[in-house]
Amino acid sequence: MISPLLKLKLGAACALTALFAAGCSTTATLPTADNEQTITVNAVSAQGIGAGIGTISLRDSAAGLVITTNLSQLPPGPHGFHIHEKGSCDPAMKDGKAGAALAAGSHYNPNHAPNHGNPLTGHMGDLPLLNVAADGTAKVTVLAPRIKAADVQNLAIMVHAGGDNYSDTPKPLGGGGDRIACGVIQ
Repeated sequence: MISPLLKLKLGAACALTALFAAGCSTTATLPTADNEQTITVNAVSAQGIGAGIGTISLRDSAAGLVITTNLSQLPPGPHGFHIHEKGSCDPAMKDGKAGAALAAGSHYNPNHAPNHGNPLTGHMGDLPLLNVAADGTAKVTVLAPRIKAADVQNLAIMVHAGGDNYSDTPKPLGGGGDRIACGVIQ
């Protein structure tokens, strides 16, 4: 028999998972904090760091890290969105070829989760999808419930070219593909 408290916790976890899968775009129920940090985000390519395309703000809340985007010049549609393990947006070599922002390393994964997943089950750096409007802007707020701003200092925040299916199949790391925008969290 499942205790009422466990049922409540499971229900809350399911509700949060559904919220992330839908791409949360409001902060109406999230408390504000005085600890907001704003990161400059730039377009990235295999040739290097390009022009600024906007900002991402981070702030702690009782529910987790609140991430607010104010981005433009992105391809419309859903994009993989992650915290990466190193604080660099520089290109790097992989398999003998330069790749955009590869110096940022892999997804932030301090607990060594074996698989990519949604913000509740996968790597600590797995974030909800970033949904970009038809005009190329992304002005949304998402929640990373398992991390705080202090956890991600000196790491990178990344936007990928494709969406994210929160799985390692049929393609690794959700199938987001190339890195197209990046910012270093100071």
